[in-house]
Amino acid sequence: MRPISEVARDIKHHWQSPYFGAVPYLQAMLQLEHVTDMYGMDDARGIILYFLSNANTFSRRSRSPSKTGAKRYFKTKRIKQYSISL
Repeated sequence: MRPISEVARDIKHHWQSPYFGAVPYLQAMLQLEHVTDMYGMDDARGIILYFLSNANTFSRRSRSPSKTGAKRYFKTKRIKQYSISL
């Protein structure tokens, strides 16, 4: 699996004008490698979920491979490690 920071770099590269609500989560994701990592007092899982909830404009504007990869990466991690249902 790709590190979270690598996926975040791809998203940042393809999403030139990110939605303001997603920016702090995208910045945090740049510092994370694994779903089990912490960013301050927040776990990576929560940061990813909040990013995805604020990334709706990215999914409509971009058809880049990194978007598909990000969804697949985060969905796989949620199901395998935490069994989270949205």
